[in-house]
Amino acid sequence: MIDEKEYHRKFAIECFNNTWELLENNERTPDDDIRMIHMAHASRFHWGEVGTTLNFARGDWQVSRVYAVLGLGNNALYYAKFCLHLCLENGIGDFDLAFAYESMARAYDVLNDIPNRDQLLELAQNAGDTIAKKEDKEYFFSELRTIIQNDAK
Repeated sequence: MIDEKEYHRKFAIECFNNTWELLENNERTPDDDIRMIHMAHASRFHWGEVGTTLNFARGDWQVSRVYAVLGLGNNALYYAKFCLHLCLENGIGDFDLAFAYESMARAYDVLNDIPNRDQLLELAQNAGDTIAKKEDKEYFFSELRTIIQNDAK
């Protein structure tokens, strides 16, 4: 029999991974979009029951990303702010802090708030420069470039 903590951890991970698969699916249906929103929130809920502050920040980041991908900028910004707050208040740096700034920049981009987007892009760039692992840094900057590429469209 699975205990309650194992249950929450199992579903937090499963919902996070399933959300990520939907985020990467370029052929999502409107039903998939709604499912993706619910799964991202479910993952964050389950982490809230058993996770660490780092899990909470990553969960809030993913919820923000889902809303940004769906063009719901106000919702994206709301969760990006939670993510960044958790990172700053708890000394979470490296990859996670860089992505917290990225989520803010992405949300402002969706909202077409270019001055705030550019300010957050600079903070994201600076945080990204401090990422220790080469692979993480490369991945981060590949993601950050997707915000800038939106300008060209």
